[in-house]
Amino acid sequence: MDSESSILKIFASSTDKIGTKLFYDYVVHAARDFGVSGVTVYRGIMGYGLSSEIRSSKFWELTEKLPVMIELIDQTEKLEAFFNHIEEDLHVMPKGCLVVMEPVSIKLQKLGKKE
Repeated sequence: MDSESSILKIFASSTDKIGTKLFYDYVVHAARDFGVSGVTVYRGIMGYGLSSEIRSSKFWELTEKLPVMIELIDQTEKLEAFFNHIEEDLHVMPKGCLVVMEPVSIKLQKLGKKE
């Protein structure tokens, strides 16, 4: 690939919301609408943030409040534009989050058939 690529990572909680929509669901759909190449949401089994207590996944707990990481991969310019597109929503979200971006070297991007 000729242009510079990056990975944008957003760390939040599985129960965080933007309006009535789960935060990670909001990000994935917004990224798709924006044309971001790829997004994956990972749910952690244990973690904490600066303003939260340690949360872990245990089968007897009713709560599903667990850490999530949303990874977006695309050209750096596209990810910067996407972040600018959602930044205001992140600031008004009641709970905290962490957003980082790092350059990546894409070794292979093999497109599959659309389903």
